[in-house]
Amino acid sequence: MTKPVKSAIPETSEELAELLMDDARRTAIFADPEQSKEFLAAYSKATNKVGDVSKLVSEQVTAELTKFLKEQGVSRPDLTPEKIAAMPKGHNKKAIGAGIDNVFEDHTDYLKATWFKNPERDGDERIRKIRAYSTGTPSDGGFLVPETLRSQLLAVALETAIVRPRAFIVPMESLSVPFPTVDSPSNAKGSLYGGIATGWTKEGEAFTPSSATFGRMVLECKKLTAYAEVPNELLSDSILSLEAFLNQRVPEAIAFEEDCAFLTGTGVGEPEGLLLSKAVVLVARDTPAHIKYADVVNMYCRMLPASIGRGVWLASIDSFPDIAQMALNVGLGGSAVWMGSGVGSPPVTILGRPVIFTEKTAQLGCAGDLCFVDFGYYLVGDRQLMTQASSQDYKFGNDMTAYRWIERVDGRGWLAQAITPRNGGADLSPFVVLDT
Repeated sequence: MTKPVKSAIPETSEELAELLMDDARRTAIFADPEQSKEFLAAYSKATNKVGDVSKLVSEQVTAELTKFLKEQGVSRPDLTPEKIAAMPKGHNKKAIGAGIDNVFEDHTDYLKATWFKNPERDGDERIRKIRAYSTGTPSDGGFLVPETLRSQLLAVALETAIVRPRAFIVPMESLSVPFPTVDSPSNAKGSLYGGIATGWTKEGEAFTPSSATFGRMVLECKKLTAYAEVPNELLSDSILSLEAFLNQRVPEAIAFEEDCAFLTGTGVGEPEGLLLSKAVVLVARDTPAHIKYADVVNMYCRMLPASIGRGVWLASIDSFPDIAQMALNVGLGGSAVWMGSGVGSPPVTILGRPVIFTEKTAQLGCAGDLCFVDFGYYLVGDRQLMTQASSQDYKFGNDMTAYRWIERVDGRGWLAQAITPRNGGADLSPFVVLDT
């Protein structure tokens, strides 16, 4: 293989971008590991003439990540706060169910058409269209829910969910999707982004080349099922009230179960909860079985600095008395730090960050009763597909119809481990948990 000539070495980020977009040139250079090393060394030397070391680091990370993702067949992720906030959490025109949008007037029309006792169901052209689009998941059974209805249900769920509205959503076009992880255990000098060497060099001196090291995780769809039994009289006489109930309660039930899995799931047959992530930093408790102001302060300083602006506190609801009575001791006296006079509603923040009281974390005194979390580093793989099935056979003797909803999701922390800061202090993480 011919080595790249001197004139072919890019000297600016624009020239490098042009090279990376050219499949033939990129393949010719990076197909051989030794030649790739020589190319990066030459590029490093060329760009270092203008002292642009920080730009070199960024460009090497971008180049390596682009190459990794191209091999895996997925697009490059953007983890900026703006991008995370804009992740598709509602209607997705590329979802499977989008093919049957506008087929039904509303959810009531959908329930009537798919009800097993509908005498016109088998001859309904709309039902045949649903079945045609449902061939991608025959094991699920039931009828595919149109994307407009699925997104409406999801919108209700987002109002009550903790994790999904704040997480990094990864739309899944198949049952499993590979996703890159940056192997970045330390920000110590010479090991940024898992292996990028940085340093100051004199004019004309060569800069030691290096490449970022990327790991690989796989998001695999897990099946979440919601089930309800409905009296047949209700379906026949008051389907509008049934629709109102299902539109509100089913999404809330799904959101509740998703949250529990996203927070504490085992990863076996369900998502891996962020509290089980290898990147979790555990902070020792000041007083056994209680939460003190010292715990809050100690947890805050273990949060990844870039994540503080997105961090939220998760607190067990039975920890409220401890948090409400937190005090800063000064000599023989002290003062309340969260609630002052006790007049009015409790504050909604702790140290300026939102606090969410929930029953989905560990109870007071157990590891995880208080957490400081940046959910932007938690991946939710969403198949963006929901099916609904009804059957009278299961509850025939009770004159009831059994309804079942199925969705497929996965979730896991994005970082492989906590990060040692540049100053050599204690490890930092976007997942900080109060220990026992």
